Amino acid sequence: MAKEKKKVLIVIDVQNDFVYGSLGSNEAAAVVPNIVEKVNEYRNNGDLIIFTQDTHYNNYLDTQEGKKLPVEHCIRGTSGWEIVDEINYKKFEKFNNFAVYRKSTFGFDDWDWEERFNNTDDSLLDIEIIGLCTDICVITNALLIKTYYPEAKITVDASCCAGTTPDKHTAALNVMKSCQINVIGESDE
Repeated sequence: MAKEKKKVLIVIDVQNDFVYGSLGSNEAAAVVPNIVEKVNEYRNNGDLIIFTQDTHYNNYLDTQEGKKLPVEHCIRGTSGWEIVDEINYKKFEKFNNFAVYRKSTFGFDDWDWEERFNNTDDSLLDIEIIGLCTDICVITNALLIKTYYPEAKITVDASCCAGTTPDKHTAALNVMKSCQINVIGESDE
């Protein structure tokens, strides 16, 4: 009997501070409708959806990241830390294929991969990654997942991502391609 592929959407850091707040950009705001559409598609299909939240605290400026990027953002408990209202992720609480992971660094730092994927053979995983910022947290998580699940099909939808700048967005997509991550949704502009 053939085993069934497990489809997973990982939504990286689509939080107010990265869209409208201290680190927001027009490019990030422009991809929010695409992200909402993609999230709803996975939800309607009953696929697993994982949201991440970049999570910092009042001592952020004293951390290594805070010293290199001295812009307070995603401070736990603030409106900037919340996932954007357009996604309305709290409606997913009744949906059993849903999780939110709070991370204090660029990539997942406390996630039980085996438990979340129920020890699924990685060749049966079809993982799509979307979110913000392409050149920091999206690429970090894509590479971590590729390392942990080398036989999984990993795809990044560029139309549902934005970088800190358009050039860095493109550069990150190119690096991911060179690491055998599928990149879809690129514009011809």
